[in-house]
Amino acid sequence: MIPTVISLPRTKDEIGPRGPGAIYQNVDGRFEVLALITNPREAAKLLGRGGARWAVIVRDTLRPDGQPFAVGSVWTTSDYLIRPAKTVAPVFASAA
Repeated sequence: MIPTVISLPRTKDEIGPRGPGAIYQNVDGRFEVLALITNPREAAKLLGRGGARWAVIVRDTLRPDGQPFAVGSVWTTSDYLIRPAKTVAPVFASAA
């Protein structure tokens, strides 16, 4: 019997560069990432399905009335990053 190697995708690979503030485009629209949910329980609740490990809350910027909604689709070669996610500046505590 030939052994089979199964490679499970990593969450980071599935999400891709979709951090808060990122804008990406695909055949479905152009989306601004408002939030990234990595708590599996919250992600499953937002997506309405069990087994979700993460969810991304986005808004379609091509629709003037675009309302935020959650997606759980993995990042693919058909997704195109337009603007990278915002980086959070470090917070320094007062030395007083």
